[in-house]
Amino acid sequence: MKRATRRDILKYGAATGLAAGLANLPGAARAEGKLKVGAVYVSPVSEIGWTKQHSLGIEAIRAEFGDDAEITVIDSIFRPQDAERVFRQLAGAGNDLIFGTSFSHGTPMQKVAPRFPKTAFEHCSGIKHLKNLGTFEAKYFEGTYVAGVAAGHVSKSAKIGFIGGFPIPDIVGPANALLRGAQSVNSDITCNVIFLNSWFDPGKEKEAAKTLIAQGCDVICSMTDTATGVQVAGENDAWSIGYASDMAPFGNGKHLTAFTLNWVPVYLQAARDTANGTWTSNERWLGLADDVIQMSPYNDDLPPEATAAAEKARAEIIAGTLHPFGGELKDQSGALRVETGQSLSDGGIRSIDWFVEGMIGKLG
Repeated sequence: MKRATRRDILKYGAATGLAAGLANLPGAARAEGKLKVGAVYVSPVSEIGWTKQHSLGIEAIRAEFGDDAEITVIDSIFRPQDAERVFRQLAGAGNDLIFGTSFSHGTPMQKVAPRFPKTAFEHCSGIKHLKNLGTFEAKYFEGTYVAGVAAGHVSKSAKIGFIGGFPIPDIVGPANALLRGAQSVNSDITCNVIFLNSWFDPGKEKEAAKTLIAQGCDVICSMTDTATGVQVAGENDAWSIGYASDMAPFGNGKHLTAFTLNWVPVYLQAARDTANGTWTSNERWLGLADDVIQMSPYNDDLPPEATAAAEKARAEIIAGTLHPFGGELKDQSGALRVETGQSLSDGGIRSIDWFVEGMIGKLG
């Protein structure tokens, strides 16, 4: 089995008492009152990125519960066979609430959760729910659309680039929305796409970024768990767009903005509900309006009209007057997918497996 590169076990003392009568409910804290929380990360915790943002949620639980909580964190668990064993071990150890933080954790959690009905499981990027398995996800496409508006104002080549971990809907949708935002400024802009088939591979990401720049892309957006794309873009005088965290320190002054993730409210609410015995399985899809998707500060070198246009798009998405996938919307082949005046449905976005017109690349 591939073992975690690091295991942080943060233990705290006696907890304030919780009602023993709640102990048999899914997600309720154990009778002794101490809330036990487990979290499984797909990569090591670094100073920025996907896993860093999840770690901030766990840190928020630790800060709020203090001595009333016992927290176990295991990182670098990606392969499903490893994840299943880790989730089973955490549940068997009596954790009341367990977080999985990757799409790849889905099947393992679905297998383990039914065996531990008193444990609450929360899966980020999940698509299947059980009585004791809930999911939460972000509307990444809202953030990429806003960033795309900024990109459309600075791209001189009318070519932008996108690097994705895997060709799954949560990545394909944001890639499409990035181009849609840019095309709202310049309809001639195209977007070249490269998938790494990995969330964390700085070497492959470096080569992908170099390839996109060689193809003429002067704005690069990466949805991976590193700042490599941002770094390579900056080193080659190309603009960049960060993901999950503000990556401006790595952009050599060329970081446009980042669509960042704020999971803290989700983690705290799950912990509070588990502690008081009110946790239930929920499906949450959260975006700019929920303050889960946030835009990091825009580059000071952006033209004022670019910043204003991006902020206008953000405000209109929040207000519901702008939809990143509003029609007329055609796919890569030119076929009409959404008519004028209509918008792609939530289900269509969450299952999207096609590129919009102007995308250059393959899903396979």
